Formats: sequence, structure tokens, C-alpha cells
Amino acid sequence: MALNPPVRFDPAVETVQPDEAEVIGQLNESFQSILDTTSQDYGHAVRAVHAKAHGIAKGTLTVAAGLPPELAQGLFASPGRYEAIIRLSTNPGDILDDSIGLPRGLALKVIGVEGERLPGSEGDTTQDFIMVNAPVFAAPDAKAFSKNLKLLASTTDKAEGGKKLLSGVLRAFEATLEAVGLESATLKQMGGAANVHPLGETYFSQTPFRYGDHIAKFQLAPVSPALTRLTGDIISTTDRPDALREAVRDVLIEQGGSWELRVQLNRDLDAMPVEDPTSEWPQEDSPFQTVATLDVPPQPSWEHGGSDAVDDALSYSVWHGIAAHRPLGNVNRARKDTYAHSAEFRGQFNGCPIHQPAALADLP
Repeated sequence: MALNPPVRFDPAVETVQPDEAEVIGQLNESFQSILDTTSQDYGHAVRAVHAKAHGIAKGTLTVAAGLPPELAQGLFASPGRYEAIIRLSTNPGDILDDSIGLPRGLALKVIGVEGERLPGSEGDTTQDFIMVNAPVFAAPDAKAFSKNLKLLASTTDKAEGGKKLLSGVLRAFEATLEAVGLESATLKQMGGAANVHPLGETYFSQTPFRYGDHIAKFQLAPVSPALTRLTGDIISTTDRPDALREAVRDVLIEQGGSWELRVQLNRDLDAMPVEDPTSEWPQEDSPFQTVATLDVPPQPSWEHGGSDAVDDALSYSVWHGIAAHRPLGNVNRARKDTYAHSAEFRGQFNGCPIHQPAALADLP
């Protein structure tokens, strides 16, 4: 079956909600509540979401040659090689024992990207991609996301033993749902996600972005055997509070890994809505197509002290990038101020202002 041509980008594809500014203010309040609680607990500021890193690794992103015009857009307009750094994480704003099953995140920062910048990232040369191991977002808009975040904020600083017990119950319930072809994003957010190996997972942007002349979602999929053999593997976390960090390090220090960065072009605004990130765009109507390869050579992905310093120096945001990859939709618009506020708070509290690197050599 022939595919429809990709939709041309037009600012009119976005619909700003009348209460958007108010909702963003509520999100900032929830972020601040999490930041205040965790910084006082730890004596050190961590991220309001995706606080715990399970690995940080440096690599190279290679943009493919010979891409067709609809894929040769923005960062991917010409073949090239870029320095890159990835951060693997889980979603809460507090540092939890890995026995609590949570969605996995992967943030990719590409360095040395030229072009017109997004507002707030003028003067930088980074392009960030923030992805999670599920194709859809947990909330349809920023208002619903705010309610979810308030729930997460209310559990921050609660007894970890209770969270472990709840996680086990939620995982069992989620497994029952999946056995009959159902699943719950909310249960997974609250600790019901399976404790799968982060390196075997496929990651999705969930929200849409401008893709030069078009609109797209992104996917990062493992392709090297060292990674694909881990897909679906459940990690034993018994008496191992940092089991994910250990598992990631064991693989990357010996073998490294490779991923493909893929895009899914919007070919029908009705079937592939811009403003609802809970809607999975049908792959039969628009399959993901590879535009670049990420290669990470063998390296220790976590070293106490050194990796902590790099983690503190980094911030990721969908709004770090070029105008050709402008974040689209209500949830992405809400991320702009909230992510910037979280990074600014961390920098001030820790006495280490956060800047975007111009090269990997700039990092600690």
C-alpha cells in the first residue's frame, strides 16, 4: 500500500489552550515542591523528574547519507558525524531503590549542531532528544500531566519500603492487564513497570516535533547484538539498590552499543494528532525510518564521583535545539519553562551553573 505524502509543517497545526499559562504555573509549583523536598533531603539538588541516572555514556551520532528529501531535514539534511552523550534514567524526582519498577528514560544530546536556534537556546549548538520506553505519553495534555505530577509530588519523600511493596502489587496488576491485551500508563508511572534492562529497550519521543518541512516523532532502537539480546530481560534487584546502574555498566564497559535513530513522519493530522500525545500514530500508515546511527564505544557508564559531576553539569530539554525541530503540542509547550526552571534551581542550589557543552571535552 502506498503511503500518503508527509504533512507539511504549518504553525496552525498547534492549538493553544486558553488556560495553558495557568496550567504551566501549576506544573512549576509541583516541580518546585519536588525540588524543595529532595534538595533538603539530600543536601544536593537533583532533577524534578528523571532524577536517578543509571548510566551516562559518550558516543557519536552519524547521519545517514542518501536520505530521501522528506527525511533529509534539519539536523539530518546532510550526512555528518556529531559528538553525543546519552543519559539513562527512571522517571521519579527522588532517588529510589531499583526494586521499584518504573518507566525507563533515555536522553540524547547531540553536540555541534548549527542552525537557527529555538527560543532560550540561542548561542548553543546542542540538539536534545528526550525519550521513554513507551510509544505514548501518560497524559493527553498539560492539565492531565499536572494532575499526574501532583500525584508523583505527593509520594516524594514517602517511606521507600512502602513504595517497594506498592511497586510489587502494581507490577502484578499490570502483568494481569497485559495478559489480556491491556495496559495502564498510570500504573507504570506509579511503580508498576516491569524491571526490564534499560539497554534492551526501544525509546520514543512520545510527543511530536517539527521535522524541517514536516512533522515527526522520534524513536531510538537498539541494533547491536550486545543490546538486542537484552530486550525483555528482567533484572534481579534483590538487595541491589543500584541494580540498573550495575547492569548497564557491565554491558557498556565491555561491549558498548549501537542504536538507530528513526523518525515517523506525520501523514494524516486526523489519524496522527499533534495535540494528543496519548494517541499512538499507526505505523502501518507511517513506519519509523532510520536517519542516523548512534555508536557508543566500550566505556564505564558510571563511576562514582566522576559520573556524578557530569550528571550535575548536564541538563536536557526538548527546547535545547534548532528551530527545524521545534517541539509541538501542549505538553511540549509546557515543558519549556518547567525544565528550564528545574535546571536553574539545580545550578543555583549546587553552586554550579549549568551550561550547554560546545564539545564533549567541556564536560567534567
